[in-house]
Amino acid sequence: MELYSYFRSSAAYRVRIALGLKGLDYRVIPVHLLRHGGEQFGDDYQSRNPEGLVPVLDEGGQILTQSLAIMEYLDETHAPATLLPTDAVGRARVRALALHIACDIHPLNNLRVLRWLSRELKIEQPARDDWYRHWIVLGFRALETQLQSPATGRCCHGDEPGLADCCLVPQVYNARRYDVDLAVFPTIARIAAYCESLPAFQAAHPDAQPDAE
Repeated sequence: MELYSYFRSSAAYRVRIALGLKGLDYRVIPVHLLRHGGEQFGDDYQSRNPEGLVPVLDEGGQILTQSLAIMEYLDETHAPATLLPTDAVGRARVRALALHIACDIHPLNNLRVLRWLSRELKIEQPARDDWYRHWIVLGFRALETQLQSPATGRCCHGDEPGLADCCLVPQVYNARRYDVDLAVFPTIARIAAYCESLPAFQAAHPDAQPDAE
């Protein structure tokens, strides 16, 4: 199993966590998103993912893209299924939390968006950083409220990490990089701190990757 990954990519980070939680062995193939204008735009990588995004998972020649789809695939094909609850309501809640992060918060802060702000709109770094923080804070306010639920435990749903936690921890990592005050999001901070104490999350951390800079 091969994972095409960039150490600081939130989406790749999610999948690395999921692979660790599932106890699966894999080889990281680094794809540097900045070097040489972005290795993701090369013909070889584009043949795997025309979107030019990471991650890509290659399992025996089966090419999979999009982090949430990859994580659900891993849970469906590699027993035991642990990333989603067994009940329909629980699965819907976990998917909603994960999608809130992966589809509502993260895309506005993705590298290609930040590049567009800088290169095309000529927005200076301080204003670009304000943009980044604004969308995280807006999303985290709603997420903090959503987590005020009896279904929340040590993790986003119950006491065992799952799909939502795979998405939460990378987004918290991003928030810290841009000096977002997590003290105003105590539930988010508590869950992230617990998850970050677990081996699967530690092994997936950007600083632990072979391409870390």
